[in-house]
Amino acid sequence: MKFLLAAVNAKYIHSNPAVYSLRAYAGEVGRKQVEIAEYTINMQTSEILSDLCRRRPDAIGFSCYIWNWEMIRRLLPELVKLLPETDLWLGGPEVSFDAEEIVRDLPMVTGVMTGEGEDTFAELLSCYRKTREADDTNGAVTSERLKIQLAGIRGIVFRQGGRTVRTGEREPLSLDRLPFYYEEDGEDFKNRIIYYESSRGCPFRCSYCLSSIDKRVRFRSLEKVERELQFFLDRRVAQVKFVDRTFNCDRERTKAIWKYLLLHDNRVTNFHFEIAAELLTEEELVILASMRPGLVQLEIGVQSANPDTLREINRSGNLFRLTENTVRILEGKNVHVHLDLIAGLPFEDYESFGRSFDTVYRMRPHQLQLGFLKVLKGSPIHERAAEYGINYTFFPPYEVLYSRWISYEEICRLKRIEEMVELYYNSGQFTHTLPALEEAFEGPFHMYEKLSLFYEEKGYFTASPSRLYRYEALFHFARRHDPEREGLYRELLTFDLYLRENLKSRPEFIGESTVSREQVRRFYRREEKERRLLPDYEDCTAAQLLRMTHVEGLSYQVWKEAGEDRKIKAGEGAAVLFDYRKRDPLTGDARVIPIVL
Repeated sequence: MKFLLAAVNAKYIHSNPAVYSLRAYAGEVGRKQVEIAEYTINMQTSEILSDLCRRRPDAIGFSCYIWNWEMIRRLLPELVKLLPETDLWLGGPEVSFDAEEIVRDLPMVTGVMTGEGEDTFAELLSCYRKTREADDTNGAVTSERLKIQLAGIRGIVFRQGGRTVRTGEREPLSLDRLPFYYEEDGEDFKNRIIYYESSRGCPFRCSYCLSSIDKRVRFRSLEKVERELQFFLDRRVAQVKFVDRTFNCDRERTKAIWKYLLLHDNRVTNFHFEIAAELLTEEELVILASMRPGLVQLEIGVQSANPDTLREINRSGNLFRLTENTVRILEGKNVHVHLDLIAGLPFEDYESFGRSFDTVYRMRPHQLQLGFLKVLKGSPIHERAAEYGINYTFFPPYEVLYSRWISYEEICRLKRIEEMVELYYNSGQFTHTLPALEEAFEGPFHMYEKLSLFYEEKGYFTASPSRLYRYEALFHFARRHDPEREGLYRELLTFDLYLRENLKSRPEFIGESTVSREQVRRFYRREEKERRLLPDYEDCTAAQLLRMTHVEGLSYQVWKEAGEDRKIKAGEGAAVLFDYRKRDPLTGDARVIPIVL
């Protein structure tokens, strides 16, 4: 008997914890009879089909989410042709809510595992094993004997005698019963993002989220969590992403885990947490401030700054407190912060969303995710979609098209603004140019709105400019809207450009350097003798220093904060040195040293 658990991931670097947890929980039977296959949504359907057929399983279980459901639906009717004796099972959040409808509409599907799957799958696997042992034939495992046993397994929906049967619901299991599957399969994940689960459930009731259905939060014991985190630390994995819905809902537990990471930091591993920033205590903020840059990163869901919207979607958090704590964390310059906004929520029209955008943007997070409402099946907002006038796509990801408050045309405008935010803000490549450019507009949202119109006018949405040309495109945009500061923008973009990389060829739009080659050579000859500014290059000659670092002449102190007087005065230094061996651990920016040539 071979049961194949198939995961279709969004990207190769992602893994699917669900299928590994199911196999590990099934114990010895799982190790002997369960195989795992991981694919991506970017693969050809034929490629996945070929691999599934090559494995010749008796049953296949697909882990279903909004990002892979369309791909799985394309696979199912082909699989029944190629593997007619193979049972096809589905599980996961995308199929749990309307499992009866799925079983009815997809006759090739044997059944659906609903909700939490570990106990259900273990019993299902045992059921198959017993049926195979009692079956004298070598044909399909599924039989009337099997279907009789299925009726006794809670947490499944299947077809029997022309009708659809849903068995009883399961009680949530204790997370300490879950085995730590990375101990068995850790080597398979060394080049992947490691997902780790220390709790299930969420105490909050955000109406757009499936976690709002069950407010019960279950925790894995701290003893187990610390032992498992040490497993990752000992193997120096690059990143561990906690999938806990609100990691810091238990303050004592949060402090204990963060203190453990602080004490056992291996100087390599990064840990990602999704938190509610308004819940952070003074002690937690102090712990965060003491961490190595890059040890942790935080994802904070703001979603909206409109009080009517927040009230309607059951987000009762204190926005002032959230802002205050987030800004304080960012001021520490050691924790990467990612803030989320959702467009298309109730009571949030286009203008209101612009105000929410400006509120969140002014916190200056490292990443600002401008997302769009997904009307997930089973969520409270799904039940009230007609009341809100929310229309959304028929197929996954069920994304909002329009509502009573925002039109489809406005959603399309926000999509274009989102692309500008991704290219210019979230790339982290324009950190000095953008704050200065914002001064020429009513606010950040207005600037990105105008930038999206500029891109549309130039045809850049259909013919996306190269990474380097984006600097030039932004220069032309800035020159159009603020021509009096053309020289400043040219130098700001030059500064931002060299912060990230030591270019071999100079882009034409930034013009010739204001310092001569002889001045630069003289500087490096002096540095070769004195080793005053670049002590880490002790074995390098002046010629090597010139190639490995960069000197740029400036007329403005572009490293100063926006709004300050930036014009360089006599004696203040007229150049900067970029040191690419010493980069900021959060941003990747080179170290910058103002110099006098």
